[in-house]
Amino acid sequence: MSRPASLRGCSGYRSIPRRNMVLGGVCGALGLTLTDLLRGRARAAADGHPEPKAQSIIHLNLGGGFSGQESWDPKPEAPTEYRGPYNVVKTNTGDVFSDTLARTSKVADRFTVVRSVVGRIPDHGQATYHTFTGYLPTTVIDYPQMGSVISRHFGPRKDLPPYVAIPALHGFTGGTGYLSSKYGAFQLNADPGGRGEFRVKDFSIPDSLSHERFERRRAARAIVEQNLKSRKVDPDQLNTMDEFYQRAYTLLSSSEAQSAFAIKDEPQAMQDLYGQGHGYILKYRNQPAAIGGRLLLARRLVAAGVRFVTVNYNGWDSHVDIKGTCDDKMPALDHAISGLVTDLDQRGMLDSTLVLITSEFGRTPKINQTNGRDHWARVYPAMLAGGGITRGQIYGASDATASEPARDAVTLEDLLYTVYHLLGIDANQELLAFGTRPIEMIKGGKLINRIVA
Repeated sequence: MSRPASLRGCSGYRSIPRRNMVLGGVCGALGLTLTDLLRGRARAAADGHPEPKAQSIIHLNLGGGFSGQESWDPKPEAPTEYRGPYNVVKTNTGDVFSDTLARTSKVADRFTVVRSVVGRIPDHGQATYHTFTGYLPTTVIDYPQMGSVISRHFGPRKDLPPYVAIPALHGFTGGTGYLSSKYGAFQLNADPGGRGEFRVKDFSIPDSLSHERFERRRAARAIVEQNLKSRKVDPDQLNTMDEFYQRAYTLLSSSEAQSAFAIKDEPQAMQDLYGQGHGYILKYRNQPAAIGGRLLLARRLVAAGVRFVTVNYNGWDSHVDIKGTCDDKMPALDHAISGLVTDLDQRGMLDSTLVLITSEFGRTPKINQTNGRDHWARVYPAMLAGGGITRGQIYGASDATASEPARDAVTLEDLLYTVYHLLGIDANQELLAFGTRPIEMIKGGKLINRIVA
């Protein structure tokens, strides 16, 4: 059933389909050889650079344009038409958040909020692409997502894909760009926070297919591939497909990999910590909020060895009735963020897991005539936790009405450069596009020194 037009947000934002790249990242092979990786680490140690703290990333993307005024950067002293519908809550560090983040405010001593991110353009597609790649889209070249770059650098661990998207990639994020498609995300196309039994599509051998028949098909595919090689078909394409199938077979047959996705094994107390089971009551009535289950699965995956997990929790395009949107979606988000940070810290995983929470832009300083806020890219917040990030800090500031940065402006290039740095990757280095053209991972970015512990 379609919702009224007044509740849909931007038509362009709603109409773009997700890209279908199922199993795209299952075949992620080492972009650098193991020898190269170990040599690089040894050289870094010799130069006095310690082993990077961040071993994995959980990237939560709040698609649609998440409002800073109703979350990380409230303006309680601004006029009502700027302040918005909510009060504030004091954090355990003495700062203030919107009272929509009451739970998260109690663990504010474990993360950093950057209140001065500066975007380029308030357009969903271009801004989302910029957030995921560090580049604005062009008609000349397609740039790779950060998850694909990380997949290329580190490859898989413990039979698991290096890059996973929960439940799937956002439609505007782009793909592997000029890198091989083997570095793409493994998309679940199933929702761990949804109703019914969670089961990843194409993740298990069909019940109607016996192990013997499966092995016969595998052998037949090998014969076909050998025949293609004898006919001198492009070896790069064949090698990519061979890696793809090998990773897929490993994933299907690995009990460790299968166990990582078994969210049903989590005890009820852990599901409660993440707020799994929250439902919407207004705009998205009778639908599960889903974010608790998604972040809980993300933690399971990084614990099992996945390098980069992207989690999408969309629907923040609040041109109309921003209070209704936040009343619906913020309780579950607040519960899930506080649960994730608490869980990672209690397990001793927070120092090695970088949590990054972004949106493509924020919302206008002033409430509009339909009690909503429109697109605003001039200043908006982001949150980072763990993986070498300082704890309990508010970095940068917007002005009194959240219209412009007041101090310490942070570009998206700076933000992504810092993320790469925490993984031990120099984002100034160049990757080869089309085999011959060197392109910087991030162009013009610099390290945000004061948020790095």
